[in-house]
Parts: sequence; structure tokens; C-alpha cells
Amino acid sequence: MLRSMREREGAFSIYSKDEEIEIVGYTSCGGCPGGNIEYAPEEMKKNGVEVIHLATGMLVGYPPCPYIEHFKNFIPEKYGIKIVVGTHPIPEKYFKTHDALGTWDTVEWEKLIEPTLPDVETRLKYD
Repeated sequence: MLRSMREREGAFSIYSKDEEIEIVGYTSCGGCPGGNIEYAPEEMKKNGVEVIHLATGMLVGYPPCPYIEHFKNFIPEKYGIKIVVGTHPIPEKYFKTHDALGTWDTVEWEKLIEPTLPDVETRLKYD
């Protein structure tokens, strides 16, 4: 994640290389069904968070997180914090597996993975 933030790759490509970005907090969801999602954003907001990136791991795990859409809607509604789905680019090995399984073969999943699905060369750098 830190490398992709520095290089502005994956979901961090939305930020200009001239724009300063800082990590002010980091946590896990707490495991299914995501108990930390109910209170962690409030703590992050106190620390100055403006945007929360949901980890690429939520997209590439098997199965991918079944709650990601809920988190994406809940956090902005409850805390007024912008959500970006993804951090680092999806590694090629994960792309190949999920592609073969048809995991992301819906319009909804295609939209969710889009910010983290760069070209093959970049995906290979993250293998």
C-alpha cells in the first residue's frame, strides 16, 4: 500500500503526484461482518481523515468481501467521509485467478475493481 501511495498507482492514482497525502489511521474491518466499520471511522475522523481507502485485499480475497458495498454506503452516510475502494493495484496472479473463476463478471464488480486494475505491466510489479 505504501509503495502504491508513493507512486500514485492503483486507487491512489486519483491523487496528483504534487498533492501531499498522509496516512492518519489504519485498521482492519475486524472480520466478518465488519464490526470495526461501526466505530473506526469515527476515530479516524478525529485524527483528520478526509478519505478512507478500503483495501484491495477486500477485492482479491476469496471470496471477495461480501460487505464492501455496505461499507461503501455506510461510512459516508454515518460519518461524512469519502470512500475509495482499493489501495494498491491488483496483482496479476490474483487477476488471473479471479478472471478464470468469473468472480468479477458483473457490472457491479467491474466498477469496484476498476480503480485497482491497471495494465498488465503494473499488475506484474505487484505480484
